[in-house]
Amino acid sequence: MTAVPGMPTPPPAPMDPTAPTPDRDAASNDTMPNDTMPRARDVASNDTLPHDTMIVVDDVSKWFGDVVAVSEVSFTVGPGVTALLGPNGAGKSTILRMLCGLTAPARGAVRVLGRDPRADLGVLRSIGLVPQQETVFEGQTALEFVRLAAILHGLPDPQASARWALGVVEMPAEDPRKLTSYSKGMRQRVKVAQAIVHDPAVIVLDEPLTGLDPRQRLHMVDLFHRLGEAGRCVVVSSHVLDEVERFGSRVLVIAQGRLAAIGDFRRIRDLMDDRPHRIRVRSNRARAVAGALLAGGAALGVRLEDDNTVVVDTDQVQLFRRSVAAAARQVDARLLEVVPLDDDLDSVFRYLVGQQ
Repeated sequence: MTAVPGMPTPPPAPMDPTAPTPDRDAASNDTMPNDTMPRARDVASNDTLPHDTMIVVDDVSKWFGDVVAVSEVSFTVGPGVTALLGPNGAGKSTILRMLCGLTAPARGAVRVLGRDPRADLGVLRSIGLVPQQETVFEGQTALEFVRLAAILHGLPDPQASARWALGVVEMPAEDPRKLTSYSKGMRQRVKVAQAIVHDPAVIVLDEPLTGLDPRQRLHMVDLFHRLGEAGRCVVVSSHVLDEVERFGSRVLVIAQGRLAAIGDFRRIRDLMDDRPHRIRVRSNRARAVAGALLAGGAALGVRLEDDNTVVVDTDQVQLFRRSVAAAARQVDARLLEVVPLDDDLDSVFRYLVGQQ
């Protein structure tokens, strides 16, 4: 494993002689040929199967009673940072739990480094998990908590490894306070420390930036990038579009338990902006502004709600943004409000799923 630039070398970890290398994984029978990739809106036309595939999710479904949490999801992940984007309840956490062997798929197969994390416990030595749940051992200090993780992974010097991991996330190892006294952001950083203490090849993080202040977020995003650049496979989930933009990585869009789109952030953003939008415009001359928008091609249709309010439908949101102020000037009107009515992530994902 390549050392992480800008980070001290971690204490040595015990070697697992049965652990496959990424190259061996890519050559195994568990990898998926390109023609079996999911029927999602793949917005990256050259998104081919990487040679050094580290994670394979093959036609996976998961249900709890009558509730379908994940439905027929397939994707592959290699080294670097991959973002799992979707609204709350989309199925992101369930997918991450399957990657870490915490729950089994009802159908399909999951392979991490060529092995089944549910059946082959040895591969768990190569996986680090930051769960979304807040649960920590409340009676422990940060050092005790991370040291326990090092002991459970069988590291030869748990104390040194715990100090190294806490230093990476900028947490003082000598802090005598118990974890119950920590803020949410501090607990998040401690959870990241326990996930990387054994220097894993695959790091899975479920909403890891929640509760962090802006400076801490920048540091954590930089850490994810450095881990990815050093050859680790970093999978980060988020329901916040701006967070995913900071990752600047390959994005898997999850909606209603299904894989809705694959691509880099810029292509995903373009795809979202290309969908039909509904925008409310308030003006002292709403009818005249609506007419100017229609005449200029920035609106597909309009609906007058009252004398001062019109709802505009457009499939060219960039053109609308450039045109609305000019349309108001053209008819000598004052704009009082311009508000998107369907610009939340849930509506975006419903649109993406509906296009499949």
